[in-house]
Order: sequence, then structure tokens, then C-alpha cells
Amino acid sequence: MVSQVKGRVIEVPVENNRPVKKGDVLFAVDPTPYGNEVHSLEAKLTSDEAKLGADRERYSESQAKLTDAQSSGKQLTEQLNEATEQIGTLSASLDLARKRVGQNTQLVSAGAGSKFDLEQAQTNVAELSAQISGARAAQRQVQEKLDGRIKGELASVAQVRAQVATAMAQMKASEAQAGTTRAQLENARWDLSQTKVLAPGNGMMVNVMLRPGFFVSNIAFNEVMTFVDNEYQVFALFNQNELHEVELGDEAEITLDTYPGRIIKAHVDSIMWAQSQGQVDASGNLPKTGFIPPPGRFPVKLLVAEKDKDLFLAAGATGAAALYTKHFPMVHIIRKVLLRVESYLDYVIIKHSISVH
Repeated sequence: MVSQVKGRVIEVPVENNRPVKKGDVLFAVDPTPYGNEVHSLEAKLTSDEAKLGADRERYSESQAKLTDAQSSGKQLTEQLNEATEQIGTLSASLDLARKRVGQNTQLVSAGAGSKFDLEQAQTNVAELSAQISGARAAQRQVQEKLDGRIKGELASVAQVRAQVATAMAQMKASEAQAGTTRAQLENARWDLSQTKVLAPGNGMMVNVMLRPGFFVSNIAFNEVMTFVDNEYQVFALFNQNELHEVELGDEAEITLDTYPGRIIKAHVDSIMWAQSQGQVDASGNLPKTGFIPPPGRFPVKLLVAEKDKDLFLAAGATGAAALYTKHFPMVHIIRKVLLRVESYLDYVIIKHSISVH
């Protein structure tokens, strides 16, 4: 078992050679710095999201302004058309008023016309001239606004469009910043969750030398204790000629020094027909065959029968195994007898050895 985070160990609730269940705490690292990092990033994320919300609102406002600016461009075109039409109408009225002034002038000179009508006609000419001047001034003003373009677009529209682009860039930057902070927060929360190392399954704790106060680091090869899973695997090593005619599913029997006189039933699951001596590594040197002196055994994986599946098998325990193929069944009887005799001999204990740690 290794630690995914570094820090000072504050708790080791397990002991050597004691069973544990899946999810039990094996050891705990001081979570204080990791909790502080989570709180700091949560506050930063809140700030980043608030800024992002403000930038999105600013972007929406600038888009609304752009729509208004584009609408105002259409309105300017309409105003120019109206001013042009108005100038045409007023010009026609002015021409008519000038004709009436000329007519009234002639009539007054001949004593046949009214001086009041002449003055009224002159007043109409002056008023129409003034109206035409005002309409032309308005026309020039609208035309100047329409003529002020940047890359074919009205200056007012281009200015607002630039504001929209700026607001969008700020919004994208805020989104990226908030995303980065969110990812950092997820990593920090994961680190915090890893300050407690849990048992990956049901098993036994072995080599528990870790104590509170020790410092652990997140290095893959810095093992601090060993967990042995209850889901064991059994492998038996056989010479190559012993695997002749062996097929998957063939009957097998196992004896272990741990259980003198007991026969454990099993069957063949698979044969590992590949070893390192069959591989030539690529290098600039002469090839190395990795030759292993005889017997050069091959491992066979055995599946223990259901009736013995709950039997405790110590990891690394040694014993003997026999395979029974479908060929020469009369020989199997002799092999079974020899296996049982050898197993009963395990009852003979000459001396004991102890080790103090």
C-alpha cells in the first residue's frame, strides 16, 4: 500500500496479521493543508464565477447596443430619404411661390394686384427657402454620419462591434479562468479524499510498521504496509514433460505444508506457456537468451474447488501438486497414494524457528 499524497501520518488503526474489510481505514495523513487548499480554491472559484457573470452581462449589454446601432443605421437611411423627399417637395413649392411673387409683382406694378398678396408670396418664398436650408442641413448631417464608415460599416456600428468583441474576449478569458480553478478544485478535493487510505477489499494486513508521526510521500515505490487480498491465486510449477497431455479443466490435487494430511481439490485453469527466457531484448549488445538452467518449470494456474475455497491459504505457502489427465488413469492411483503419503509426512516436525522484530 502506498500513499497518494504526502504528509505526516496521524492515524494507523490497523495492526499486523489482523483481518480488515473493504473500506476500513488503513492509515490517515494530516488533512489540514489539503483542506486549506480546498477552501482557498472554493473562494477563488466563487470570485471567478462572479466575474464571469459580470462579463456575460457586459457582453449581453454590448450585443444589445450593437442591435440598436444597426437599427440606428437603418433609421439614418430612412431619415436621408425623408430629407431628400422633403427637399424635393419644398423645392417644388418654392418654385411655385417664386412664380406667384413674379405674377403679383407685375399686377401691383400695373395697379391691378394687391400689395398684400405680393408680400404674402414673398413671405412664402422666404419661409420655403429657410425650410429648404434646414432640410439640406439635416440631409448633410445624416449623409456625413452615413459617409463615416470603417471597413464598409458605419463608424457608430463599428465602434459598438469593437466593444462587443472586447466583451466577448473578456468573457472567454473569465470562462477559461473559472474552468482552470474548477479543475484545480477537483484535484484538491481528490487529494483531500486521499488523506485516508482505505482497504481495497477484504483481506489481511501484513508488515504494518507505519506509526503516527511518520512522513509519507506520494511516490509509487514508497510502500508503507502490505495488504493481502482474500481472493488468492494458486500456481503450481511443473517440468515441461510433466505438462504433456495436460488440458484445461483436468483434475488436480494440492497438498500444503500448512495442512498436513489434507488434500485440496482443484482443476487446471490455464498454463502459462511464456517465460522471460523466451524473450530476446532489443539492444546494441549481443542478444541475451536469458537461459535458465533445468528444470525451467512452467507455472500452471489452479482453481480450488468450492468445498475448499474458504480454506485459509497463506501467501507464499509451499506444498505439492499433482495433475490427472485423461490418459493412463491407472497411473493416477499411484500418484494419489504418493501425494497423500508425502502430505502425512508433514506432521513430522524436527525443530522450531522464531523471529523477533
